[in-house]
Amino acid sequence: MLWFQGNSMQLAKYSFQLFLRNLSASKAVLPVLTLFTKDPCPLCDEAKEALEPYKNRFILQEVDITLPENSAWYERYKFDIPVFHLNGTFLMMHRVNISKLEKQLQKLEQQGTGG
Repeated sequence: MLWFQGNSMQLAKYSFQLFLRNLSASKAVLPVLTLFTKDPCPLCDEAKEALEPYKNRFILQEVDITLPENSAWYERYKFDIPVFHLNGTFLMMHRVNISKLEKQLQKLEQQGTGG
């Protein structure tokens, strides 16, 4: 039994290393969708639910605008959250616009890179 456990641990380590190597060798880079939010934000929660079917096509980065280091974003978006940027460029605010998101994601995918 110990022999099997030892070998399965080695196999798991090897598989994970292989996974990481393939991941790093991949040329496809997912775009970053930034969500400017605060807590609580029911509209932000709704937006994240709407994005759920697309979550494998981007990296979601949340920025809490109420944190001191994000005061510039707070001044800009305090009455407009949720606000979304795609790869650092404004995309949409207040609600998720699926057609706009889909169009921009397809454009980035056709270019062969997320960024």
